[in-house]
Amino acid sequence: MPNQQVDLDRVFQALADATRRDMVRRLVGAPASVSALARPYAMSLPAVMQHLQVLEECGLVRSEKVGRVRTCRVEPAALRAAEEWLAARRTDWEQRLDRLGDQLATEPADDDRTGSTDSGQGTRT
Repeated sequence: MPNQQVDLDRVFQALADATRRDMVRRLVGAPASVSALARPYAMSLPAVMQHLQVLEECGLVRSEKVGRVRTCRVEPAALRAAEEWLAARRTDWEQRLDRLGDQLATEPADDDRTGSTDSGQGTRT
C-alpha cells in the first residue's frame, strides 16, 4: 500500500468481522493461497472471496495470481496504521486513568468529609 493513505474507518470495519480477523491473523504468519485460507471455514469459496475482497479494498491484504493460484499476503502498512492509532488512544486512556487515580488518591473519603463516625448501625428508639 505504498504512497496511499490508509482509511482507518474501512480497516476497522473490515476487522470487525471475526472471519476476516482470523484471515489476517493467519496471513501475518505467512502468505497463503485462497484455497488454503478457505479450508477451515464452513462457507463457500465465493463467500471467502467476498471476505478477501473487503480486506483488499481497505488495504489490509494484497493478492496476486500466478497461473491458477491466487496467493494472499498481509499488507503491513495498513496494520501498522491501525496499530499506531490504537497505541495513541491507549496512551491517552492510560494518562487519563492515571490522573483519575491521582485525583481519587488525594481526595478524602466521603466519611472523612462529612465528619460522620456513624456506621449506620445506630440504636432503635
